[in-house]
Amino acid sequence: MNYSTEVKQKLLSIITKMDSYYWLFTKHPKTDFSRKKKWSFEEVMKFMLTMEGKALRDELLEYFEFDNTTPSNSSFNQRRAQILPEAFEFLFQEFTKSFTDNVTYNGLRLIACDGSDLCIAHNPQDETTYFQTLPDRKGYNLLHLNAFYDLCSRQYTDAIIQPSRLANERRAMCEMIDRYNDTSAIFIADRGYENYNIFAHVEHKGMYYLIRVKDITSNGITSKLTMLPESGEFDEWVNVTLTKKQTNEVKANPKKYRVIDKKTPFDYLDLHFNNFYEMKMRVIRFPIPQGSYECIITNLPQDKFNSDEIKRLYAKRWGIETSFRELKYALGLTRFHSKKPEYIMQEIWSRMTLYNFCEIIATNVVINEKKGCKHTYQLNYTRAIRICCYFLSIKKEKAPPDVEYLIGHELLPIRPGRIDPRKVKTQSAISFLYRAA
Repeated sequence: MNYSTEVKQKLLSIITKMDSYYWLFTKHPKTDFSRKKKWSFEEVMKFMLTMEGKALRDELLEYFEFDNTTPSNSSFNQRRAQILPEAFEFLFQEFTKSFTDNVTYNGLRLIACDGSDLCIAHNPQDETTYFQTLPDRKGYNLLHLNAFYDLCSRQYTDAIIQPSRLANERRAMCEMIDRYNDTSAIFIADRGYENYNIFAHVEHKGMYYLIRVKDITSNGITSKLTMLPESGEFDEWVNVTLTKKQTNEVKANPKKYRVIDKKTPFDYLDLHFNNFYEMKMRVIRFPIPQGSYECIITNLPQDKFNSDEIKRLYAKRWGIETSFRELKYALGLTRFHSKKPEYIMQEIWSRMTLYNFCEIIATNVVINEKKGCKHTYQLNYTRAIRICCYFLSIKKEKAPPDVEYLIGHELLPIRPGRIDPRKVKTQSAISFLYRAA
């Protein structure tokens, strides 16, 4: 048995196990999925995983191989309405846990955290997701996906979905840190996660963080740390005592104390029993090619991770950005098959499970190095996703393709330092001459 078949069987075995306890995952426990129809619980779950960005009717026809007994759109919608979105979240979590590869960086997992907006169906009545930039413009609705992404194994490990009007990326990251129960890790994030509360949550888990913050010349955390050098490149440890108290001692020692506003969330301080919180941070400032400076705050030890190593680690964070691109455009997460929020949640969890399924297979394919070539090569992950999607959708009675072989022959050259500037075009008026045709 090849590896891709083993991964597929593991995914389907989890769905089969869920089918045995389907009443736990349905809105109405007495729902009957046992009748011999096209849409068993297992069949609905599998079809949801294989859906992409096409029209629903096209998805159904392809899945049932254009058979004249292909179920109608209505029959599918009636069946999916009976399944809770939590069923798809459970499938994502169980499948992800089944393939925890020991791929680490110096013995530590690299977990990147970031968020991305997902455009959903237009609905002005939903105040939690609706935005309107100008009174005379048509508005739009957004959900916000907060995700943890393992940069070494290229898999999503956790996620929280929020209505964009109520989105709080920092609180979402704290929640995901608290429920992380795996080996030691470094949590890597961009400037939007510059927050003492996040640092404290990571420390309480006994983990490490590496977060880009605003420069000392801006209005972020580093600008308030007066013990830091005022200019140039540096790598300094600072000790700071966080408090919400405004006593004379606190005011007289600005280098020792950092006052947190009462409205600013910090889960380890209150005004009664926990008045002070000691924190030790490492602040690294280094120049960038544009002539300015960047700052990173971390708690990684200097003897094992020097400033150059810190910069290399932060650069790896870009992996979560490319994963969002593949999730949205290669797997069709920009195109949903419903307007209902609970259906959309089903599809988000399904796509994330499918993404992990594809990456688990693709990252285990060995690339045969070509001799005498100008460039080294990497897998074409977009093409690999297409191959894995087809492999998952085919029926048992049909002979599967050689997935590893196909993926291994879809390669792209690696061109270091290649830059493609963003091509910004102004919007021009659309001519009405096309009506003459």
